[in-house]
Amino acid sequence: MNASSKFLGPKQKLVLIGNGMAGVRTLEELLKMAPDLYDITVFGAEPHPNYNRILLSPVLAGEQTIAEIILNPLDWYADNNITLHLGKTVTQIDRVRRKVIASDGTEADYDRLLIATGSTPFILPIPGKDLDGVIAYRDIADTNAMIDAATKYQHAVVIGGGLLGLEAANGLMLRGMQVTVVHIGDWLMERQLDDVAGDLLRKSLQARGLKFKLGAQTQALIGGKDGRVMAVQFKDGSEIPADLVVMAAGIRPNTALAESAGIHCSRGIVVSDTLQTTTDPRIYSVGECAAHRGIAYGLVAPLFEQGKVCATHLAQFGIGRYTGSSVSTKLKVTGIDLFSAGDFNGGEGFEEIVMSDPFAGVYKKLVIKNDQLVGACLYGDTVDGSWYFKLLREGRKVADIRDKLMFGESNIGDVGHQGHNKAAAMQDADEVCGCNGVSKGSICKAIKEKGLFTLEEVRKHTKASASCGSCTGLVEQLLMFTAGGDYSATPKKKAVCACTDLSHQDVRDAINKQHLISLDSVYTALAWKTPNGCPSCRPALNYYLISSWPKEAQDDPQSRAINERAHANIQKDGTYSVIPRMWGGETNSSELRRIADAVDKYKIPTVKVTGGQRIDLLGVKKEDLVGVWKDIGMPSGHAYAKALRTVKTCVGSEWCRMGTQDSTQMGKDLERAFVGMYAPHKVKFAVSGCPRNCAEAGIKDVGIIGVDSGWEMYVAGNGGIKTEVAVFLVKLKTAEEVLEYTGAFMQLYRTEGWYLERTVHYVSRVGLDYVKQRILEDVEGRRALWAQLQFALAGEPDPWFEFDKAKVDLRQFEAL
Repeated sequence: MNASSKFLGPKQKLVLIGNGMAGVRTLEELLKMAPDLYDITVFGAEPHPNYNRILLSPVLAGEQTIAEIILNPLDWYADNNITLHLGKTVTQIDRVRRKVIASDGTEADYDRLLIATGSTPFILPIPGKDLDGVIAYRDIADTNAMIDAATKYQHAVVIGGGLLGLEAANGLMLRGMQVTVVHIGDWLMERQLDDVAGDLLRKSLQARGLKFKLGAQTQALIGGKDGRVMAVQFKDGSEIPADLVVMAAGIRPNTALAESAGIHCSRGIVVSDTLQTTTDPRIYSVGECAAHRGIAYGLVAPLFEQGKVCATHLAQFGIGRYTGSSVSTKLKVTGIDLFSAGDFNGGEGFEEIVMSDPFAGVYKKLVIKNDQLVGACLYGDTVDGSWYFKLLREGRKVADIRDKLMFGESNIGDVGHQGHNKAAAMQDADEVCGCNGVSKGSICKAIKEKGLFTLEEVRKHTKASASCGSCTGLVEQLLMFTAGGDYSATPKKKAVCACTDLSHQDVRDAINKQHLISLDSVYTALAWKTPNGCPSCRPALNYYLISSWPKEAQDDPQSRAINERAHANIQKDGTYSVIPRMWGGETNSSELRRIADAVDKYKIPTVKVTGGQRIDLLGVKKEDLVGVWKDIGMPSGHAYAKALRTVKTCVGSEWCRMGTQDSTQMGKDLERAFVGMYAPHKVKFAVSGCPRNCAEAGIKDVGIIGVDSGWEMYVAGNGGIKTEVAVFLVKLKTAEEVLEYTGAFMQLYRTEGWYLERTVHYVSRVGLDYVKQRILEDVEGRRALWAQLQFALAGEPDPWFEFDKAKVDLRQFEAL
């Protein structure tokens, strides 16, 4: 029976201040128990519905969009008859008249008030903290500001080596910035990791390109003449350059509003076990702003536990007490799994069991006292973290399993959890999602009774994996285990970005069907939410326009990344890399002399031969780029672009005694035919003169291998982070056929591929049979595709020498 069925009078008024995860979760629980008890009003300071703040870092890294992290869309508020005030900050609580007042004058009466104002980032009280370019990392606005800064600036400094700081640093690095993490502690994440695990994490992140200054105390931020930050100064007097400074040095409970209303605050808004404030029983508080028994929790799981208890009292059931939370931390920092719980630092009177394998990236420490597990710290392999946490909470004696404790739950016979499948081994009562307190039994029941087949459906109905995401793999195991063959790992349609609900395919189709040829026409025709787009969607839209309507759509250089605007690769120190094009990897003494002279003239510090058989000039100053291009006098290698990079070759039949075909000439023909071809992502070709495949054609987007009777063509290979072997497409007799079939495949990819989708992922998405049908079986269609590509490439300018035609803004190369 719902609590509301006990009341026949007018509804009471409930006001929620704060539209974040803790407050809205409380409303969700309340609506389950008493959907008709209150007229609910919500005030949110941000202009967004409730979203998953934990997933801001994947948005910053470009892995997700704002739309994908929304937890409760606007329809949810409307469906539940909730009055929602977005972008309105409550500035006053009138406890006498029981009224809240927002900064714009909006008022709302309450019978019950729930304060969930969360926390505010701690900004170091140092000179320069108010300079332009100094921001916190707390919300969507901060995230968008960092994404925008990454398109304009080079040097970023993140102050704070905790989870938030490391996620910010990783995201900025992935967007092309040179990032230094400054941390006052001796090792990273000292609250979640011990010194060994912290050092392993630092080394791993350093290998990815991040820089660190540990044990460093920031003294001041130095500004330039334009009022923007330009450097960070430390207590020892040293400085490092900074165009962007992100403060991620901690958070503080946001209690200012409560204090102004005379509500008792100490380390947060002081609440009782019923989550009522100790000052006014009509006023409740949950989340990071609340202090329960002297503790303000910052993790999701305790906050959701608070929300559930608070909801029972708001629903007037009068049951439930929040007595505090035992917390564990299970995180994924830039792809590295971490777990800690309890007293993992140990010390005198504690016993430690340690396993360390730095080469494999695995470290485990278990801390025992009085025959009980009291702490755990795991790095790299966290699969047994929830089991260790269960042992810790239950206080189970471990003497009988001590010799196998380090090796995990599946090796402990007495608990009946044999087997390699973690999900199958779990008991129904075992917790899967710590953030939301969801057990295996609850998930399996929902899958069976509601017919759930996808991860998104499980998240919607159970909340499992909907918060931090660290249990996603376990939830997917449960889906496969429970739903069997009906399980689908395919995600729902993914929007291009937060500016639209349309997918990449939706946008491509609209541009083609409606003959859209400009960014403005796309924004208008497709009802773009953001008038001028954002850094995520502008490059994609620009590519779709110029690939769909060549010679009609105008390329917008400002919608390209810095590398493509400068036509050179920006490096970690702010200088640039220049790689002249050498057709098929072949050069001559004249070109080599010009390169050598340019190296001497412009004092270029490093000259390196690349894996693609090209010469890379590293350390070129931006103001020297135009001069270097002019003096070398060679075409652009497009090593900076989402375009054809190189065609790698072996010496072939002209020189090699094993060669069956002239691979060097074939490589030169291919490279000349496709030079300047922009694509959804970078493209690499290779041509080998015989099946020994010295040019590594088997891991290229297009690989051509010479055989006695002609050429074999392979497509959709990738030699990057995850090596993908190319698949055989067709056997060809002549060089002309190689050009035609390669051109048709490239044009198919160019016009159907999604922006930032490599050929391997495109072919995986549409299927190799589809590609064969379009390229091999449809002869006229293949020839038409090749003709379309030739038309698109005809007259394409070389950006190094045809500045006006290529719309290169030479002002960017002027020395400051």
